Amino acid sequence: MISRLLEQAGRRAEAADATLKTDETVTLLFEAGRLKSTSWSQEQGVNLRVLSGNRIGVAGSTAAEPSGVVEAALASAAIADPVDLLLPAPAPLPSVRTYSPAAAAASVSDLSALGQSLVERLSHDGWQVNVTVERSAGSVRVANSRGVEATYDVTAVSLAAEVTRVSGDDILMVGDFYAAADLPAEPVVASLAESIGRRVHWAEQAAPPPRGELPVLFTPAGSAALFLPIRQACQGKAVLQGVSPLGGRIGERAFDSSLSLVDDPWVAGAPGSRAIDDEGVVGRRLPLVKDGVIAGFIYDLETAARAGVPATGHARRTTFGKPQAAYSNLVLSPGDLTWDELVAKVHDGLIVDELIGVGQGNVIGGAFSHPVALAYRVSGGEVVGRVKDAAVAGNAYELLSRIAGLGREVEWRGSLAMPPILLEGVSVAPR
Repeated sequence: MISRLLEQAGRRAEAADATLKTDETVTLLFEAGRLKSTSWSQEQGVNLRVLSGNRIGVAGSTAAEPSGVVEAALASAAIADPVDLLLPAPAPLPSVRTYSPAAAAASVSDLSALGQSLVERLSHDGWQVNVTVERSAGSVRVANSRGVEATYDVTAVSLAAEVTRVSGDDILMVGDFYAAADLPAEPVVASLAESIGRRVHWAEQAAPPPRGELPVLFTPAGSAALFLPIRQACQGKAVLQGVSPLGGRIGERAFDSSLSLVDDPWVAGAPGSRAIDDEGVVGRRLPLVKDGVIAGFIYDLETAARAGVPATGHARRTTFGKPQAAYSNLVLSPGDLTWDELVAKVHDGLIVDELIGVGQGNVIGGAFSHPVALAYRVSGGEVVGRVKDAAVAGNAYELLSRIAGLGREVEWRGSLAMPPILLEGVSVAPR
């Protein structure tokens, strides 16, 4: 299909590229500890981009035999702004594992047994357990008129659980998940259940919210408000538009020297891994922050062309719409402290595991103020109970310039790999 589209486009445009993605997904839902539903879906989508008169046009189709895609892409180019864009030439590809034969071959019975194993581990009196198991298998094909031609298979397995405990008028909800190309082994399932059970145990007692500028330990799940601004600020498009606080600061120290953040598409079996991006640019490990110093930004081909810099191999494209720069796997380098050592360093403060409203407002500016959805009081270096009706606030850029501690255990949250991070001087107040 792609070859035919590129051949047709080549007769009427200077250059063209395309992606073809297929996916077959099976989803199992367990509610209140029992299998409630099983669903299956299958998708295919092709996205074509043409360069005509230095203008870019894009069109897509989910049809098995698409028609009119070339004409639609050319019509799109006719009304686009000019850009001097050069498609990549073929280049050697690194070996990156994105596919698991065992995951692809897993039956509904296998997936059901996986979900039931987690349900059984989380079964306790007074706990309502909901579990979702999802397995997808598909392929990605990328090609362009300069000779790039690459195809790779992809599998993705996610296992998510949420426990709800009701006590009087208090409702506690604690969840966690696993996502990778592989089926999770029993130790992974056990670790997932243990993580949820530990946090439910911490919440057995209520604790009054503290007040003031305090040390706060953010778990990997709770650190979204800290790193979402950096993720937005390291987008080449934001730098090009002049809205990134980090733009023009390559080589400048902006964070604590213990902070190093890299985008790594080569992690074996990770959700965002790939050898080549959706525009045919070969992927590579890209440091964004190295020892606190701004080291790089991510660009797709068009944004890179407009900025006058090389593309970084970060383009993602859906069936419809233009390619956009997107991260592969973001990995924050760990520190050297155990969890117990981090909690001891808090002494009197807060552990934040989940915040409400992350992503709202002027995120790229770094300022945040969010109520806690799940947080725990630390007193005397020990967890003493769950804190409700509290909020945390601060500026991510300022707080990350003075890190008090990083955990040595990295936790994968989808395509994010983060250790726990301890920050001083976070504003905490009752609500």
